Amino acid sequence: MSDRRLNLVMLWHMHQPDYRDHMNGEHVLPWVYLHALKDYTDMADHLERHPGIRTVVNFVPVLLDQIEDYCAQFASGEFRDPLLRLLATQDLSAIATEDRRLLLETCFLGNHSTMLSPFPHYRRLHDLYKTLAREGSHALAYLSGAYFSDLITWYHLAWTGESERRRQPLVAELMSRGEAYSHGDRLALVELIGRTMHCLIPRYRALRERGQIELSATPETHPLAPLLIDFNAARESQAQAPLPQASLYPGGRQRVDAQIQAGMASHQRRFGAAPVGMWPAEGAISTPVVREMALQGCRWLASGEGVLRNSLALHGIEDPRATYHPWCLAGAPDLALFFRDEQLSDLIGFEYAKWHGRDAAADLVRRLESILAAAPAGEDPVVSIILDGENAWEHYPYNGFFFFDDLYGLLERHTTIRTTTYADLLARRNVAKPVALPSIVAGSWVYGTLSTWIGDTDKNRAWDLLCAAKQAYDLVTAGIRLSTEEKAAAARQLAICESSDWFWWFGDYNPAQAVASFDGLFRRNLASLYQLLKLTPPDALAGAISRGSHTAEGGAMRRAT
Repeated sequence: MSDRRLNLVMLWHMHQPDYRDHMNGEHVLPWVYLHALKDYTDMADHLERHPGIRTVVNFVPVLLDQIEDYCAQFASGEFRDPLLRLLATQDLSAIATEDRRLLLETCFLGNHSTMLSPFPHYRRLHDLYKTLAREGSHALAYLSGAYFSDLITWYHLAWTGESERRRQPLVAELMSRGEAYSHGDRLALVELIGRTMHCLIPRYRALRERGQIELSATPETHPLAPLLIDFNAARESQAQAPLPQASLYPGGRQRVDAQIQAGMASHQRRFGAAPVGMWPAEGAISTPVVREMALQGCRWLASGEGVLRNSLALHGIEDPRATYHPWCLAGAPDLALFFRDEQLSDLIGFEYAKWHGRDAAADLVRRLESILAAAPAGEDPVVSIILDGENAWEHYPYNGFFFFDDLYGLLERHTTIRTTTYADLLARRNVAKPVALPSIVAGSWVYGTLSTWIGDTDKNRAWDLLCAAKQAYDLVTAGIRLSTEEKAAAARQLAICESSDWFWWFGDYNPAQAVASFDGLFRRNLASLYQLLKLTPPDALAGAISRGSHTAEGGAMRRAT
């Protein structure tokens, strides 16, 4: 009997951009606490119920910042998120017109087939809204405080994780009653959400401490590192890609270093040790990025399979098993590169939600067995399944509960598939040594290119706005105009403006409302940076300063996996 094994690394990437308006401290969009309530909680529960499964869980520091921010809000009872504030409001019949509109625009967001249609009482609230909306906004004025109490309660119940529905009597009781929720019911729900948020990071820390998961990180605010260093990186995979008017992002290499160092320091502070490896924002890497990561002591990086294909093609390397063993960059042998199996990852992200959970889990295991069977003698293939840890599950019945239960159960019992982590692979002597690549073709896990973040007219315009702000930042912080504390505040705000997420949404192929919401928040963040520098924001940002800080338009903004 063969003792060969397939090494399976599943990396779940936990990330939400900074949804806070740093001019007033308000949370513009609720996705951090909603995904924490539903997805981050369920993902921890799956692992706790299957102690034989090992995975990598990647937390972006800016997400952890916001989780801690919410924990502080629950501890104080002073909510800077309008939805939580309304959930705790005693009399919803007396709320402002703006708040009524916010609830109606927000509380039906989500996958209706899995998060609304299964619940008759919630569906009835939606049907009533649609009937009145057809008659115009004046008809919606007839909706009562009792309607809004039921609506906001059901919205939060729909966003509870399947594990919490099975564990928490309050959730089961409220869902079975279905209507006529009181202020006391809503306060009990607020308390439950607060407890869930407070327990979240300690649960993952406990999983790490018992050796079940590896916790990895991303540079602080999820920056698109190859473009911060060199806009021309976009043309390594798309030779004719249009670029911003600015020739480069000023001081980009230093900013990438700062983002990496801040990400590692955040991880050290929260989890007691620096991460062994990192998932770069969007899996985006380039030759300079890999070199910078190696200099910072990073031991592994992961990226998309398209980046590997482009890099192999550039150098005329033929390797039919390229995805199934580690690589490294020539001159940086101590940093291993792993590449995502696109087909397997995308089956989970986009296809298996349509299958019966057991059938999907069995199909995935069969595909892994086929990879092992096709491996040449002496090879223990490494397969990387990498995807967002939150965005796919609302498309699954029961938030993917049965898919994960079957998949993890099959993998725990399997004799030739071993779930593991990148750190453990690097620590084992019998794993194949990384094969050197002369250079990396810059790209990401999306199509193997950088086109999602640069090249479109609006994306390029956003880069030009950021470049102008960075020039102002450099000029002001080089002098004595700001105190040490003021410079630190400006540096934090600059990092927020460097997030890849702002550039993701620009472009006419995205929903107009989503683009407008992200555009507004991006401009307000830039305007806040100018104000921290004690400068008047340029006219291009002036409209954002007075724009309302919370809107429900962001419902369409949750990205596909």
